Amino acid sequence: MPTSLLRFQFDLTWSLFEYHLERLEPDDFLWEPTPHCWTVRRSPDGAWVPDWAETEPDPVPVPTIAWVTWHIGWWWSVTTDHARGRLPRARTDVVWPGEGPATVDWLRSLRDEWLTVLDGLTDAELSTTAPFPWPDDPAHTKAHMVAWVNAELMKNVAEIGQLRLLRVVS
Repeated sequence: MPTSLLRFQFDLTWSLFEYHLERLEPDDFLWEPTPHCWTVRRSPDGAWVPDWAETEPDPVPVPTIAWVTWHIGWWWSVTTDHARGRLPRARTDVVWPGEGPATVDWLRSLRDEWLTVLDGLTDAELSTTAPFPWPDDPAHTKAHMVAWVNAELMKNVAEIGQLRLLRVVS
């Protein structure tokens, strides 16, 4: 799979994300669509801490936009760390910046960092083993990793869009 096709897919997904990012209001982020949800909460020391369980609960809680944006920041930061050969940060080291423009800016900076990785890949490199999210599995290549980023981002963008639209009409 050539890098140009993966880049096209990423750019298309990002353009859909920008549609929602440009329209997000600070009150959208922490809006809880249901009592059974995951969000990001202030700890006693003032830091934002995402709801989390080591084993996925059943039923799965509905995430808030805050939680989904933190989740994007977490998986994307770790993926970029792996792709750049850096020690991946722990989930607890990925801190959500807060509701509003700070989070939008953070997500855009993650995009910029990812584009540096993506634009630096050659078609030949795409066939090498991916460092993440399937470590040491030669069946999964860097092309698979990039396609996974595109798919995960697309899913998260759809979740944010749906949550934003539900809040607007509620």
